[in-house]
Amino acid sequence: MDFIFAGFFVACVIFSFFLHKFFLNKSKKHTLKKANISGIRWGSQSKPVSGGITIYVFFIVGLLFHLFYTEDNPNFENPLVGIAIVVTLSFLMGLSDDIINTSPYFKFFVQILSGIILIRFGIYISIFPYEYFNYLITILWVVGIMNSINMLDNMDAVTTIVSISIFLGLLVNYFLFFSNLDSGIAFILIGTLAAMISFLYFNWSPSKMYMGDNGSQVLGSLLAAISILLVWNNTQSHCVCAIPKQILMVILIFLVPMVDTTTVTINRLLKGKSPFIGGKDHTTHHLVYRGFSEKNVAIFLFIISLISVFLSVYILNFVKKPGITIQILLWVFISVVFLALYINTKVTKQK
Repeated sequence: MDFIFAGFFVACVIFSFFLHKFFLNKSKKHTLKKANISGIRWGSQSKPVSGGITIYVFFIVGLLFHLFYTEDNPNFENPLVGIAIVVTLSFLMGLSDDIINTSPYFKFFVQILSGIILIRFGIYISIFPYEYFNYLITILWVVGIMNSINMLDNMDAVTTIVSISIFLGLLVNYFLFFSNLDSGIAFILIGTLAAMISFLYFNWSPSKMYMGDNGSQVLGSLLAAISILLVWNNTQSHCVCAIPKQILMVILIFLVPMVDTTTVTINRLLKGKSPFIGGKDHTTHHLVYRGFSEKNVAIFLFIISLISVFLSVYILNFVKKPGITIQILLWVFISVVFLALYINTKVTKQK
């Protein structure tokens, strides 16, 4: 089975590279660029936003390969069907926004609907004894992660390389703790990860193309859904005492996008601005104002994310009940990362 996974990954990296290249070449003849060219963005809005198409295609490839390899009969009650519906819905919503610049309310509606669909298929955070509390936090989680990944996509390669680290963590979680779960989870993670790795060649600074909202919304919805299965519900205890550990683990694995979203939200609200309007005030931008190159920003945040994801995976799978000392140290690590990036936005001037 491991050989199948490895072979599938290599094949997906190769074929996704050529599909990315195909869409890049086609974009030169058939324009697929951001409709809102007047929006405040860090990079040029004249570059193609077709990267997300290949990422979505290889999510579907992973799903289809699973069905072919296992010869399972499609079952509408299967959680994978719910994930496929949500990711497809998110892709179409993101693509619509790229092409016609849709309303933020429309995106918010689709994100809430995505959370409801996941709940319908049995994919929801299960930490409270009262189901409606679990449903509410699930919807908040899905909306939050989809927006967080979308907002992080503000500079070449940052969202791509940070998401790669998160996908790696989820895959390790699957193979260490959830190998008895539907193998379709592994195949869709591997297919999507492979497409992002090949996309990095085109998205690395100076980028040739972006993933667009069609890509960031796919990643956000998929990460939100899979993290519920492999992180939030990765516990042998369903009592309230498990909640602090689970919250700590999900913050660790999504530390970089959460810190950026929290920082931007706080700063914009303090200035009386909407957190959902683009700007050059992200943690990434202020690192450039500090003197980092765009490439170094991507590498720096990747290292932080990789360390944070590793800590989350290690605690989830090898420390059944982390002591108070370990928890304090982890919260200190989270606080240091947040304060360092947040304070930097206060002491560096926007250019």
